[in-house]
Amino acid sequence: MASSLWLARIFLLVLCTAAGYAVSQVRPEMLDGGVWWTAIGFGFGGVLIALDEMLKGISLRAFSAMTFGMLLGSLIAWMVDQSQLFVYVDERPARWLIRLCLFIGFSYLGMVLALRSNKEDFSLIIPYVRFASQSKPDELLLLDTSVIIDGRIADLIETRFLEGTIVVPRFVLRELQQIADSNDGIRRARGRRGLEVLGRIQRSPRTDVKIHEGDIPDEQEVDAKLVRLAKVLGAKLFTNDYNLGKIAELQSVRLVNMNEIAAAMKKAVLPGETYSLRLVREGKDKGQGIGYLPDGTMVVVNHAHEMVGQQVDVQVLSLIHTGAGVMVFADLKSPKVKEVLAEAI
Repeated sequence: MASSLWLARIFLLVLCTAAGYAVSQVRPEMLDGGVWWTAIGFGFGGVLIALDEMLKGISLRAFSAMTFGMLLGSLIAWMVDQSQLFVYVDERPARWLIRLCLFIGFSYLGMVLALRSNKEDFSLIIPYVRFASQSKPDELLLLDTSVIIDGRIADLIETRFLEGTIVVPRFVLRELQQIADSNDGIRRARGRRGLEVLGRIQRSPRTDVKIHEGDIPDEQEVDAKLVRLAKVLGAKLFTNDYNLGKIAELQSVRLVNMNEIAAAMKKAVLPGETYSLRLVREGKDKGQGIGYLPDGTMVVVNHAHEMVGQQVDVQVLSLIHTGAGVMVFADLKSPKVKEVLAEAI
């Protein structure tokens, strides 16, 4: 960066010197020769470089504030000059000096006040305008193999639930390829699904996918590599692996478990509500039937073993929270069904 900057400065000096010499050839009668004009061009380039050195510690916001303050000060100076306050000053040199002092003084005060103010002070001058920083880096989302194979991450990205740069390490791609080439049909299908999901994410216009080429040679396990890489990049790790999640939490790595998101997004089931579901099998206790809600929640229906394989209406009686989720206990809703079952019993 420094070498490129000095190359640009040397180019500027050469250009200004050449411009001075060119002026001497156009107007040779001025300053008696080209040496003076060449020196003037070189000096002008040197002044610009000196100004560059003086301004290198000033940010773009400070420069914008100085410009705005100078314009505001010049406007006030022009208004004072046009107020006929100095109409009785007849001498032109004196009036010119007064105007010069006005513009210099008010411009300086405007720049100083603008530099000392903060960004919220501009709202007093420009109402309803707020300046927001655009230099915030993108969120890095690091995906492991289980999340890619699962596929729900693609839906979250396409619905803009997740935004940021997707990071897929090269060693995760190798693991996906090994699964896709497995002799086991189930594993092979899972690996191919993961590759399809990854291609779907790459084709999505809503996000940017980066393949990270870095590796962690001193770590053998993929899970350990992922945790180390997440710490190095400052990325948020997405996984379905419970054990990987616990290891990441112990090492203070930001983590999102897709299964926990799915559980949090499930519709709340309340006692007294009615649902229509299909009973798929008998329960452990006598007379029970088992069905599932659309989100996968298991429902145990009392006195419904005769209705297995049929679509029934049930009313929720109670809920039991377990480590695997929520188990719902319900009763048959239809009075006619209850009468048929009562007669059968």
